[in-house]
Amino acid sequence: MGTRRVTMRDVAEASGVSPATVSFVLNDVTEQHILPATQERVRAAARELGYVPHAIAKALREGSSRIVLLALPQGIRGPGLDAYTRGLDDELARHGHVLLVRHGSPLHGGLESVVASVAPRAVIDLSGLYQDEAAVAADGPVTTNDGGWVDGLAAHTLVQLRHLVDAGHTSVAVALPEDPGWARLAAVRLGFARQAAVRLGLAEPVVLTVPRDRAAAIQAVRDLRRDHPGVTAVASFDDAVAMQLLAALHGLGVTVPDELAVIGFDAVEYGSFATPALTSVHIDAGAYGQRAARTVLGLEPPADPPAGATVVVRESV
Repeated sequence: MGTRRVTMRDVAEASGVSPATVSFVLNDVTEQHILPATQERVRAAARELGYVPHAIAKALREGSSRIVLLALPQGIRGPGLDAYTRGLDDELARHGHVLLVRHGSPLHGGLESVVASVAPRAVIDLSGLYQDEAAVAADGPVTTNDGGWVDGLAAHTLVQLRHLVDAGHTSVAVALPEDPGWARLAAVRLGFARQAAVRLGLAEPVVLTVPRDRAAAIQAVRDLRRDHPGVTAVASFDDAVAMQLLAALHGLGVTVPDELAVIGFDAVEYGSFATPALTSVHIDAGAYGQRAARTVLGLEPPADPPAGATVVVRESV
């Protein structure tokens, strides 16, 4: 059958019964009297053909029992989020649930309207994550699970800066994206970097906003080196910003890491093709997605918790 989706009609033809009988058997309809031998024949055919129920239709029929809504901020994207979503989706599918992803936008109405429309079993609202910017700027460590210092974003940021400290750097900059869609998360990351610097005995990090325009990015890096000559390393918001930074440094003739070290965040595969190859922080985002799925379904967490952030050491530090 190639890549075509196996249907109930295919199962019916293979088992010699009607599609209605297949539906009754595979949906466990107890009101219909179907011989056990026939039920087993249908299930065996379904297994052999690799039949998978149309989960979305099933979820819509069952209302709140099988839909999980993931609400994302408008403009937020990236490989880490993609991996998290895949892990979430895969684990939900293993338990017969459907993931519905909603990207926030005023044009789409409020989150409440979506919830009212689909009646999900649970809502994972990443669009509401880190809404309290005052908390990010406050003195003292952030202790919430979402951005915690145990295995959350704060801890991952600490790993990034600690690698620079271990490499001998004492004055660092934090490179942030210019894209306004990342503004809230960038503010959060900067707040964590400042707190991590205190923990590590570093001076407060210098902020470097990296424009997407190449000429503007080169000028921003030129200004950084003129105004802060003591900075010897840059911790980037993510690998995309780090790659922009590497291009700007190349344009200025600045050698990496001899004159300025650069560390990314996300450890995407294409970072290994940069010149020099990009050192970056790897996070098992898929495992966090799996854990989130099990949490919202009321299941025990995975036997093995997500591994902590690790540094993929390449040439840029």
